[in-house]
Amino acid sequence: MLETEVVVSASPHLRAGLSAERIMWLVVAALIPVAAAGVYFFGWHALWIILVSMVTAVLTEAITRLLLKRPVTIGDGSAAVTGLLLALTLPPTVPLWIPAAGSAFAIVLGKQIYGGLGYNPFNPALIGRAFLLASWPTLMVKWVWPADALDWAMDSTAASLGISVDAVSGATPLGLWADGITRIPYLQLYLGNIAGSLGETSALAILLGGLFLLVYRIIDWRIPVSYLGTVTLLAFLMGQDPLFHLLAGGLMLGAFFMATDYVTSPVTPRGRLLFGIGCGLFTMLIRMYGGLPEGVCYSILLMNLATPLLDRWTVPKRFGEVKANG
Repeated sequence: MLETEVVVSASPHLRAGLSAERIMWLVVAALIPVAAAGVYFFGWHALWIILVSMVTAVLTEAITRLLLKRPVTIGDGSAAVTGLLLALTLPPTVPLWIPAAGSAFAIVLGKQIYGGLGYNPFNPALIGRAFLLASWPTLMVKWVWPADALDWAMDSTAASLGISVDAVSGATPLGLWADGITRIPYLQLYLGNIAGSLGETSALAILLGGLFLLVYRIIDWRIPVSYLGTVTLLAFLMGQDPLFHLLAGGLMLGAFFMATDYVTSPVTPRGRLLFGIGCGLFTMLIRMYGGLPEGVCYSILLMNLATPLLDRWTVPKRFGEVKANG
């Protein structure tokens, strides 16, 4: 695989001082505002979903490593990150066995079956979410609006159009958009006072975490910028509201925390730009023409498939290298 083709430049090399363990726990720290927003808007059941998902991921990784007679690696924090990210992609209404099943699947079949951290071709958390969505679709699309949003929901365009708005449940903003309802207040979308997955509703919290990762150089700006920029451009060209598509759904969470996964994204600068552009293209195609109103999960998984090719095609020229004649 890729590890036999990595191009290493000549010395001297600078040591960044960042270990895989430190990076993983910094990602967990960056996700604290996102998780806190989910608990604030959707209640204590959201906290239980997060805890069950993280504990199951860690225990599954430990048991799997012991069964495979490999060193237990739960201390590196990668299993905790997988469990946390998976929980943040789940609706706040799911029973607690759903995050447990998804985390176990993500760790075993999304990560350990390939050899563990560094060898998985797909983002494990998104593999877990795709598994849950395919297995229990009814539970995975059951949404609720936060209590503070109910006044807006009852006075919204949905009510004026004669659509009954339940006091508890309702479609996500992208679901409303798919039904032709687009006049959702930007402030609601920005703060997170809307229906959606636990970690996708508050753009403010996600931006805080994303800025934290950028400042500490945990992630490369190329992927989120090219991802969000492509969605903005395509939405404009398609006659859609670019700001709505940026704020609605899991786009922000995916751009900063999923697409930037070290293992499953390209290592070259140009490869990362192309990766983000591809994610944005697939996201808008799925949103506009697919059967699901979202598209972030599958767009990133599809581009994970292209990561080895992007790395191969975008390897930079070595210093002094010239193109052969003839």
